[in-house]
Amino acid sequence: MASDPIKVRASRPGDIIRRRLHLEGVVQGVGLRPFAWRLATRLGLAGSVENHSGGVTIEIEGSPECVTAFIDSLGSPPPLAIIERLGVESLPVATGSQKGFAIIGSHRQAGAVTSLPADIATCDSCLAEVGDRENRRHLHPFANCTDCGPRFTIIRGLPYDRATTTLDAFPLCPLCAAEYVDPADRRFHAEPIACPQCGPQVWFSSPARPAAVRPEAVPAAAAAIAAARIRLRAGDILAVKGIGGFHLCCDATNQAAVARLRQRKDRPQKPLAVMVNSVASCREFAEPSAAECRLLASRERPIVLLRKRGDGGPLAAGIAPGIGVVGVMLPAFALHWLLVAGDVGGADEVAAMLTLVMTSGNRACAPIEFENHAAVHRLAPLVDGFLIHDRGIHVPCDDSVVRVAAGHVIPIRRSRGHAPLSIRLAVDGPDILAVGGELKSTICVARGKRAWMSQHIGDITTPESLDSLDRTVRHFVALVSAHPAAVVADLHPGYLSTAYAGKLASALGVPLIRVQHHHAHAASLRADRFATTGQLPNCQTLIASFDGTGFHPDHSIAGCEFFTSASGATLLEPEPVLNPCARLEPFLLPGGDAAIRHPFRTALSLLHGAGIPWDESLAPVQSAGRTAPILRRQLQRQLACTPTTSMGRLFDGVAALLGLRMSVDYEGQAAMAVETAAGERGACPRAYAFTLSVTEDRCLRIGWQSVVERLVADVLAGVAVCDIAAGFQAAVARMIVEVANKVAAGFPGQPAAFHVGLTGGVFQNALLVEETCARLSAAGHESFCHRLVPPNDGGLALGQIVLGREQLARQAGGKCGGEWLPASPNGPKTPLEWKTLSAWAEPMKEE
Repeated sequence: MASDPIKVRASRPGDIIRRRLHLEGVVQGVGLRPFAWRLATRLGLAGSVENHSGGVTIEIEGSPECVTAFIDSLGSPPPLAIIERLGVESLPVATGSQKGFAIIGSHRQAGAVTSLPADIATCDSCLAEVGDRENRRHLHPFANCTDCGPRFTIIRGLPYDRATTTLDAFPLCPLCAAEYVDPADRRFHAEPIACPQCGPQVWFSSPARPAAVRPEAVPAAAAAIAAARIRLRAGDILAVKGIGGFHLCCDATNQAAVARLRQRKDRPQKPLAVMVNSVASCREFAEPSAAECRLLASRERPIVLLRKRGDGGPLAAGIAPGIGVVGVMLPAFALHWLLVAGDVGGADEVAAMLTLVMTSGNRACAPIEFENHAAVHRLAPLVDGFLIHDRGIHVPCDDSVVRVAAGHVIPIRRSRGHAPLSIRLAVDGPDILAVGGELKSTICVARGKRAWMSQHIGDITTPESLDSLDRTVRHFVALVSAHPAAVVADLHPGYLSTAYAGKLASALGVPLIRVQHHHAHAASLRADRFATTGQLPNCQTLIASFDGTGFHPDHSIAGCEFFTSASGATLLEPEPVLNPCARLEPFLLPGGDAAIRHPFRTALSLLHGAGIPWDESLAPVQSAGRTAPILRRQLQRQLACTPTTSMGRLFDGVAALLGLRMSVDYEGQAAMAVETAAGERGACPRAYAFTLSVTEDRCLRIGWQSVVERLVADVLAGVAVCDIAAGFQAAVARMIVEVANKVAAGFPGQPAAFHVGLTGGVFQNALLVEETCARLSAAGHESFCHRLVPPNDGGLALGQIVLGREQLARQAGGKCGGEWLPASPNGPKTPLEWKTLSAWAEPMKEE
């Protein structure tokens, strides 16, 4: 902040006023109190500033001109602050002459809540100190100030003060205490500050004798980091504790080390993220755009999906096999910067910069490890050493993932740096809790016109992941002082999260509301758009919801649905505003989940459904081998076959027909292979077209058979795979435009142009998003995509919040894809009574 004095007009002697300002938003842990102190001091104002659980309150007294200048200056707050609401209250001038401006003690207001701050990457000023041999924080991995450092991951409760964080275990030394109370210092009231003398420490240990607690004679941080770098250079795999949990690390240019990491973690092919020292370093193996470079260097420091360089550069081939992108991030934590940056302090025997694999520190299907004792026990079989510190992590938080498409940022995983920043809702309503789906799980809590989405929790498929879900729910509800009037879950009867929600609702004595998967996706996108723009579309809206698996009320697996919604509708109207208008024609998944794991089965089903002979030269027929006759009979008799309308599964089948993937190691792998092939330079898209017909209920049915027929003919004719893949994606984009045109024509008196929204996991495909948006624009429609929450199931909980409130408002069941389960006659219980809730839940039975 500039130090030049603010010029104000002179006022008459004795002309004094007093104002109380109420600030809400991201106003704690972001340097707002020091900012207010410095501003008031420069203006000669008396008063005070305090944190409380509802936000920040400032009282100022002085001349009208200076008070006005103070209020106006709040329009340019500190970099991390977001003032969402500012209330001004007139007060009588204090009796007597108040002197000076004070930061006073924080307190908790019953029922009040403010936006919670996210973790922010170490700033350049702090990194400069870490690299300065003359600075007392030289090589100190925990340097931070009011503009950077941990926030969300260390918070136990509100208001945000050192006493309510994990740093309360580290009393400040005299030098740090002096910085903390010095208004001229950038660490003035920076809650996580510390130094090598009074703060957390880092140490290196071997898996044979891992030290979960600080050794009595802990060596200097430089020695521990140097030891870790030497081991990484030698090809070892390390567990490194970061901001929100542990990472598993190895040299990303060492193919043998990468292969060992994959074998130990049981992660055969799923992409691994890499960390580099600078944007320039990533250009050795990737081709970042200007927008992607800005994202890499942003204060959130997400993993950014970048297009690979043609030759792959120095990266090991096993980093992201079979796909055209690689996830890259810059260090968000000074410890990581010291690991990758090379010799910044003269203590490192291996001075060269490192490019490191940085993947979540967990066993397969388990949540990220964040507690030292559990980590050294569970990760020891996976690693050759530990780089551990003793700054406590209260909330585990994985890295965020983003990519750029159609000129905008699309969140893929909303976590560190973004969670738990609140999301503005269109309408007020009761407190409500949503638990998301099964994959890429997040939870969401709403109070008033605000919703707080959690960090990425992961797939809820094991007892450990269910424990993580329960811990996150408890923490969020307590932080925002919520008393949920209902719990919302997915309609799928087999999800552990749905079973958990049922037991939780019963324990709290509130209704359980179950909503259809794709309705929640559509509602999430509408809520995202309102939070981004502050308004809902002023004309009819069409939403395309495409993903892999969504349980439909008819017991099929949906995944390609279109919905219309009225202009300006808030999802709290007397009638449902998400009306289905188009759906993909179904096909069969032989063996159900087996077809998802082995897309060649889906490909054979597509051949069967389109009446195409099973030519033995086709890759899926060859993969079936001797099981082909069995699968043929299974499809003919529809035995153990699940019907689906899933666009994600259609992508899987096309990938198999093109010979790209016969089986998959992780969700979305086959679809990513299609995107990669379609994105090859020089690809010339083939011409394919879906068919549209009208059903008895006046909905559009989207036929896929003609696309598969032409596509297979091209495969048999030896057409280049990239041309076929590009043609398939172009056909999907054209189909969306054709549906928009036909649906728009069915609204007489309305403009022919629609607002068309794209949601669901399929729209993580950047090429598909870009082509669809371009074609919609050319047809006169306006497209919109997710900007704040992911289009995949990581954004599902936000839509569940909106639909859950809609159900509560109607006090009726079965509308807009939801199912109402009655409340307990005993009324709602407080969160303190959750101790009776079992952490484990069995899948719910269908009703």
